[in-house]
Amino acid sequence: MTHTTPPTEPRLTSLSHGGGCGCKIAPGVLANILRGTSGLPVPPELLVGIETADDAAVYKLNDEQALIATTDFFMPIVDDAFDFGRIAATTAISDVYAMGGTPIMALALVGMPINVLSHETIGRILEGGASVCKAAGIPIAGGHTIDSVEPIYGLVAIGLVHPSRVKRNADARAGDVLVLGKPLGVGIQSAALKKNALAPEGYAQMIATTTRLNTPGPDLARIDGVHAITDVTGFGLAGHALEMARGSSCTVHIDWHKVPLLSGVRELAAQGMVTGASVRNWAGYGQDVQLPAGFPPQDQALLTDPQTSGGLLVACSPESVDQVLATFMAHGFDRASVVGHMASGPAQIQVAT
Repeated sequence: MTHTTPPTEPRLTSLSHGGGCGCKIAPGVLANILRGTSGLPVPPELLVGIETADDAAVYKLNDEQALIATTDFFMPIVDDAFDFGRIAATTAISDVYAMGGTPIMALALVGMPINVLSHETIGRILEGGASVCKAAGIPIAGGHTIDSVEPIYGLVAIGLVHPSRVKRNADARAGDVLVLGKPLGVGIQSAALKKNALAPEGYAQMIATTTRLNTPGPDLARIDGVHAITDVTGFGLAGHALEMARGSSCTVHIDWHKVPLLSGVRELAAQGMVTGASVRNWAGYGQDVQLPAGFPPQDQALLTDPQTSGGLLVACSPESVDQVLATFMAHGFDRASVVGHMASGPAQIQVAT
């Protein structure tokens, strides 16, 4: 059932300068901001911190349990309040799955312009988030609210994983095959939506992919041949694959013709439906991405397209590819595809068509 914003209120997306994971600070700017945070003490129990730009922090509690902690929040990517809440919650919980863990609870982060949006609309956002947490089998155990200029919603997500099954983004190996769990194009669709150029079937497709929990994560982590997992979000496929390349000191080869795309997004990109975040992404890391001659501008936009609640990117041994694809399929991810491989070489992306 679709729940819409009352006609007397402004569109949710009109209140935000950027939506979804496209709100992320550009990679190059973020690196400059974080430069002064290195050198802080790191206890041995902290299995994953900020060193490799991973999806969540992981802290070892004992020999059988490690705690996963992450947070994600952003401004509206859609105008439907309930859908916005669902998308934001799904995105936040995804980082737990990307570490190979199982979520156990969440805290809500809420910033709303209370003199602009009705209590009903704000309530629908929170209800959307709660519905996703219910689907994930976890409670919203608390949170924090503020009165803000732009609507902001998200979660702190907490999970558990066995210490030996933590899947960092930095542990890929030369020779690994890359599998992507969801098709690309959410940022393109969000840009079209903001310009009233997204068809109803495109919107339905966008909601379906952004509200699908990345539940294969824990099962993928149990596969011996799976070496690294991350989820593709605001920095696009190229950006998150590059983080994997840098962490593992390998070259990522992307077979572009194998990368799954949402229906119609290449055509929308060719019409100029591209987010500012996509442009900033390329400015931040494009020097480390080698494109083939004649690579179309719309494909470059898709390569850097910020994915809100994007798919898991898995680096696994060639022998385990069939098991990885079968795991995705068992969870209903029928668009999961082999999209490339890791090779010895400098930390960069090489794209082939």
